[in-house]
Amino acid sequence: MQGTMDGFSYGLVTPVAAYAMASLGAALGLRCTTRSVRNRDSFKAGWLALGATSIGSGIWTMHFIAMMGFTVDEVPITYDRPITFASLAVAIVMVGIGIFIVGYRGATPMALVTGGTITGLGVASMHYLGMAGMRLQGSINYDTLAVVLSVLVAVFAATAALWAAVSVHGFLASLGASLVMGVAVTGMHYTGMAGVSVHLHGVPTSAGVGESATSLLLPMMLGPVIFLLLAGVVVMFDPMLVMGEPEWQKPVGKGAAPGIPAGGAGLTLGTRPPAGWATDPSMHEGTPRSDGW
Repeated sequence: MQGTMDGFSYGLVTPVAAYAMASLGAALGLRCTTRSVRNRDSFKAGWLALGATSIGSGIWTMHFIAMMGFTVDEVPITYDRPITFASLAVAIVMVGIGIFIVGYRGATPMALVTGGTITGLGVASMHYLGMAGMRLQGSINYDTLAVVLSVLVAVFAATAALWAAVSVHGFLASLGASLVMGVAVTGMHYTGMAGVSVHLHGVPTSAGVGESATSLLLPMMLGPVIFLLLAGVVVMFDPMLVMGEPEWQKPVGKGAAPGIPAGGAGLTLGTRPPAGWATDPSMHEGTPRSDGW
């Protein structure tokens, strides 16, 4: 017996909310990756990790917001908590691998293809692992063509996002790229769901083992949503305001004389002169100069 499925039981609420979360995660991830390009030492890995977690959390939240609108009329749907959490970890780790490849290798064709493929496969793995966590009185079947097409869409979207992360600069350009990525990721989800069919096993007698979509998904999504909001606050500020000014970023004037700080500021009283402050012994403190000083 085939189940009667509805992927939009809440109308446009779930797809619009899912798209918004995917776009938010993409926007934060692009911004973090862009900032990592400017930080070549101390904060680079941190910004890349924050970007990977933002994109992974956004995609995972998008998936399960969309799944809240998926119902089978004849049977209730529950979810397995460990598998659902595992899908979040897969999304973050796989996206992180792709972002670190491009973040350290640059936007070379090989880095983009490798990173995009790994990230895209990670997004698709998250989707189908999350689907594997569904529990209902029946079996879920997939159309092969829809599965292949959804994976290709995920790989294309991931490659385009990685390219945009290291190539697109400016607020409006990054915003546009994140909106396009949100469309691609959400489209990948619904492409995969278009190939889903449910074969029921007899007449349902109970709700099954597990937790309902509302009792499980809403509390679980609360954490990633809060993280995305906090990450957005961090990204809004300059990293120096949040984590302090790194040593390598302190200005050194290009036209200043050797040993003289930029801006013409001299040594602070009581501080030790840096190495190479003066090469002429007559310039050291306490040594008379020829001009009578």
